[in-house]
Amino acid sequence: SLWHSPELLSDIQDGYSVSGHLLVCFSSGYFIHDTLDIIFNHQSRSSWEYLVHHAMAISAFVSLIVTGRFLVAAVLLLLVEVSNIFLTVRMLLKMSNVPSPALYEANRYINLAMYFAFRLAPQAYLTWYFLRYVELQGQGAFLTANLLLLDAMILMYFSRLLRSDFFPSLRKGSAGRDVDGEKFLID
Repeated sequence: SLWHSPELLSDIQDGYSVSGHLLVCFSSGYFIHDTLDIIFNHQSRSSWEYLVHHAMAISAFVSLIVTGRFLVAAVLLLLVEVSNIFLTVRMLLKMSNVPSPALYEANRYINLAMYFAFRLAPQAYLTWYFLRYVELQGQGAFLTANLLLLDAMILMYFSRLLRSDFFPSLRKGSAGRDVDGEKFLID
């Protein structure tokens, strides 16, 4: 969507493209499906963070779909899915105990770069944009609150990733147990 219509970036509040609209609709459907899957498979307790994230995404995306405003912001936020590729590769490498530490090592650094480029940078830019230019009432206030909560979640996930892949000695609490429990970023 952004590749074919780069002019969208000049109007985050009111920019519109059919492909962007369809992307947000499809993504909303994915979040709804994944939420129902977590609930129906009795994974709510272990996946409560995902449920919170999905509820925030669904509510924000539905408001965007209904009003037609801030569609470009949603498309920018969906850039995080690019970094999910490398997080998934990381998880699969850990689960499969691949005997090639070089492959995991390479993915570790690529994953970190992608996390910065496709999670932290777009999130920071949108947070700055919303705090500076968006009127904090109505939909603007709702979306700004959502962004700030997402900021906290993304930074929490980032700290887990850093502790797991770059500072493993910081993973253990004072009682010798894993600070983050059974989170996939730590496992």
